[in-house]
Amino acid sequence: MRKKLLFTLGIIVVYRVGTHIPIPGVDYRNVQTCIDVAAKGGNQGLFGLVNMFSGGALLQITIFALGIMPYITASIILQLLTVVIPRLEALKKEGQAGTTKITQYTRYLTVALAILQGTGLVATARSGALFSGCTVANEIVPDQSIFVTITMVITMTAGTAVVMWLGELITDRGIGNGMSILMFISIAATFPAALWSIKTQGKLADGWIEFGTVIVVGLVMVGLVVFVEQAQRRIPVQYAKRMIGRRSYGGTSTYIPLKVNQAGIIPVIFASSLLYIPALVAQFAGGNSGWKTWIEQNLTKGSHPVYIATYFLLIVFFAFFYVAISFNPEEVADNMKKYGGFIPGIRAGRPTAEYLSYVLNRITWPGSLYLGLIALVPTMALVGFNANQNFPFGGTSILIIVGVGLETVKQIESQLQQRNYEGFLR
Repeated sequence: MRKKLLFTLGIIVVYRVGTHIPIPGVDYRNVQTCIDVAAKGGNQGLFGLVNMFSGGALLQITIFALGIMPYITASIILQLLTVVIPRLEALKKEGQAGTTKITQYTRYLTVALAILQGTGLVATARSGALFSGCTVANEIVPDQSIFVTITMVITMTAGTAVVMWLGELITDRGIGNGMSILMFISIAATFPAALWSIKTQGKLADGWIEFGTVIVVGLVMVGLVVFVEQAQRRIPVQYAKRMIGRRSYGGTSTYIPLKVNQAGIIPVIFASSLLYIPALVAQFAGGNSGWKTWIEQNLTKGSHPVYIATYFLLIVFFAFFYVAISFNPEEVADNMKKYGGFIPGIRAGRPTAEYLSYVLNRITWPGSLYLGLIALVPTMALVGFNANQNFPFGGTSILIIVGVGLETVKQIESQLQQRNYEGFLR
């Protein structure tokens, strides 16, 4: 256990060092100037979410600038395609061999997305759109030759491949899920600076009242998220006794755990990504057309009512959408029937599938509303505290921090109990 913990810490150190190594072709004095301007103005443009997942490396344009975002995107795409493409669905059912094949596809897609996102980041940096409102934004990449551009894209793509490799090393030889741990570290790394910026920008008691209020709100949010993330509806399942030869099988009772937040963080990522698209198109579009003005006024400002309503409705929609594709009641009912399982009071087969679907829809409603409200906390902070857009206890960051933390603690607990140590969870 100690070796695994030390190995994981070592990989984390390597990852954090990589987030500060610059890529060739970038003027870092101008980058730092623009970062300071963005920090004072509380504006990270359209790239705040990706910058959070990279631990601040995106806006600094380092070798790990893309972070784990290409891998997250690739994993989500493969998960969606598994439902749509029969070949991938068949691979998923093949067990370990099929999972290995899907993992390989995820790696290929990650590299392809890294090339695409790296090219987009370089183009955005060259155009000056990476830091809106910074006077030297156009001078971040002084040499705009094709050779320098290709070198920058290759460097960031290689950095993404290294991040993916580091995550897999943690999964195989360390503690917890590697990519989740790196995501946890990336988000946690942004907390100190974000908290201190709230203190320095505060006006009450030299900023300490705002600072303390945010800490209290953050702790309350963590407690709320832990409570909801642990909440589940347990559907009892009984297995009939069967005689095979001289042995008796079955006769046991178990349950199907349906979490209140069955969709996890995915709906928030989907909704955020979808809202970035019109804003990104408007930013690069020329002219001053009516549709561009409407988007800039309504869908780029987090405190605007249209933005808030659209964001909330998208999260609710994607929560139901993702639950529908990730949990198949008919498949669960068929597997239960195959092994002699049944829900007390419910007939096996189609009635069981309909009952599971009914229960799932009922608990997804409060789960989706909870996700929407949690995700809107940064917006409330912008309005209530006049904080910047890098509000440390945003819904997305808290959901990921708590989810990864609980998952890792459970894995450590399990390994301690396997070695006959007393666990620390009660």
